[in-house]
Amino acid sequence: MENMELKICQSCGMPMQEEQYGTNQDGSKNDMYCCYCYKDGAFEQDCTMEQMADFCAPFEVEGGRSKTIEEAKTALMAYFPTLQRWKA
Repeated sequence: MENMELKICQSCGMPMQEEQYGTNQDGSKNDMYCCYCYKDGAFEQDCTMEQMADFCAPFEVEGGRSKTIEEAKTALMAYFPTLQRWKA
């Protein structure tokens, strides 16, 4: 059986399975970023870390990982600086 370790998107933090990997400019898979954040070698959204947290917060609430949008944003703003896209 292949390695079942989930990769984490280094932009939004989403756990990814191989079919959710983004794509490079040449169409090859990019396992650093998900298909929602990265396509054809470029980020889908030109946004700040704060804007990404605003976008992702509802998914955190929906998935039961946070109770409120504000709680989710606070958690995401603490987590995102650990991801490759947002590292200083």
